[in-house]
Amino acid sequence: MIFALLLLFTATTRVELIPSQTIEVAPHNWGQFPIELRQRPALVEATYTVESGSDRVRMALLRRDDLERLRNEEPTGALALTEQGRSGSLRYQVRQPGEYIMVLDNRSANRRATVRLNVWLDFAEPAEPGVTRLSKGRRLAVVLISCAVFFGVVTFSARRLWHVIRR
Repeated sequence: MIFALLLLFTATTRVELIPSQTIEVAPHNWGQFPIELRQRPALVEATYTVESGSDRVRMALLRRDDLERLRNEEPTGALALTEQGRSGSLRYQVRQPGEYIMVLDNRSANRRATVRLNVWLDFAEPAEPGVTRLSKGRRLAVVLISCAVFFGVVTFSARRLWHVIRR
């Protein structure tokens, strides 16, 4: 009974999708790894480290639909993207279940890259709120109200100072 309770409390929501795996990425090429989230949204966490070769590798998380644009050398709408370098990491809260692709991009390099990749999925509820920005209308209202209060304080202070100076 106690063992079952301990097992329940230590249940994890984090799953290692791609364990520490070494991948060869040819120069002027990219590698892809499918991520299928059919049940529910998840936080996708990934890290990469170049063990040898090119130092111009970058990692991106794309929707499956954007893969064809990548193949045609068209601009893609990457959900998360790292800078080019020898290592990097990304975190992205996927809000819609669906098919996604993790891409290791070595297209701007002239050397092969040996890359160690790790990818985790965390199915826990997100700690941060879903909305992190105000709408345009609310931003405008905040700016206008702030300006009105500022100019009101300045006007009130100027009038008080003017009365003191006139005495």
